[in-house]
Amino acid sequence: MSSILIKSATIINEGKQFVADVYINNGFIEKVASQLDVKADREINAEGLFLLPGCIDDQVHFREPGLTHKADIYTESRGAVAGGITSFMEMPNTVPNTLTQDLLEDKYRIASRKSLANYSFYMGAGNDNLDEVLKTNPQTVCGIKVFMGSSTGNMLVDNEKTLENIFANAPILIATHCEDEATIRFNSEKFNLIFQEKLSAGMHPLIRTAEACFKSSSFAVELAKKHQTRLHILHISSALETGLFDNTLPLAEKRITAEACIHHLWFSDADYEQKGNWIKWNPAIKTGADRDAILQAVLNDRIDVIASDHAPHTIEEKSQPYIQAPSGGPLVQHALIAMLELFHQGKISLEKIVEKMAHNPAICFQIEKRGYIREGYFADLVLVDLNKPAEVKKGNILSKCGWSPFEGQVFQSSITHTIISGHLAFENGKFNDDQTGKRLSFKR
Repeated sequence: MSSILIKSATIINEGKQFVADVYINNGFIEKVASQLDVKADREINAEGLFLLPGCIDDQVHFREPGLTHKADIYTESRGAVAGGITSFMEMPNTVPNTLTQDLLEDKYRIASRKSLANYSFYMGAGNDNLDEVLKTNPQTVCGIKVFMGSSTGNMLVDNEKTLENIFANAPILIATHCEDEATIRFNSEKFNLIFQEKLSAGMHPLIRTAEACFKSSSFAVELAKKHQTRLHILHISSALETGLFDNTLPLAEKRITAEACIHHLWFSDADYEQKGNWIKWNPAIKTGADRDAILQAVLNDRIDVIASDHAPHTIEEKSQPYIQAPSGGPLVQHALIAMLELFHQGKISLEKIVEKMAHNPAICFQIEKRGYIREGYFADLVLVDLNKPAEVKKGNILSKCGWSPFEGQVFQSSITHTIISGHLAFENGKFNDDQTGKRLSFKR
């Protein structure tokens, strides 16, 4: 493994901004200092560039196995790396669903051969696999995923006794998708009856409402408090839900944490007219007031983590009428630069972006030696040019599905280099696939 010396970078780390050199050797950050006089196999002049710890995305859907016509671990991990995401945690609603330990380990084997980024995979919880869930190893698996709302796939856990057992006995963090299924079914039937073939994407947040999210999220919080469960609620999409979370405790002491996603921080219901199914997600993108409240909850630390919920579907699938079009879209390639755009707009600081996309996922999941620019930590690093505009076009989209909800958007920032566990995997638009990422480990 080669050594790398990064010279004169403006480092954003642990709430501070300073210029320094970073020496990387054998996969780890060996030295951070104002001026380093060491020989390295490769030297990068980072003057004028910003060096961030690599982003850790705690929610992606890379579709392998079983749905590889949409995406696969190789293609999507490359998109992630090009976007400054050095580690990802992938969801269990693949085909077959990841409901046994054997199926879980199959995904790890695939990633060890194909993933350019570091990786972990959630164990899936269903209505009848508690025995398998309880075998999950806290040191080698990021968490247990519970769909308390069916979203995309067949993993809805709607048996209250099963939920009680999962929350009471889970050996590690439970990550939940929270939407009340009964509310959504009622709304769907009502809108189908009234609008029939005139149903459109603009009605999505009227069917999958803030009330449906709050009802399910508050139930998850109630279960977690009852059983002292380590709960992490994914993709908060409404102002209503933000009040469920505490901002008085240090993150490491919280038992209940929350995540916001890029699309809920960027788009609003006003965008459905132009973008339609291309911004159809579950939970739904809601009002501008909801979007602003989610950002405020990120800033005031009620929401702890920012992630992508990268969930690609083919152009053909998304081009169907609203009711048939699946929910989700590709975001890993543009998640960080979208947040940097909000920095340019004066809505969030660079330090807060790093906190929510690198430091806090490492704290929430107790990831070993990642998420910070620290001596002795794995060298997962991203160099960013804040003044190099880039337009999102079909020709430069790396996700296998070949589209992005950001098409036509000109971002003011670009990712220039991404280093994965000491390996320079991406440099000025070119990949080096010689080394795959590493399996994440957890200090639990």
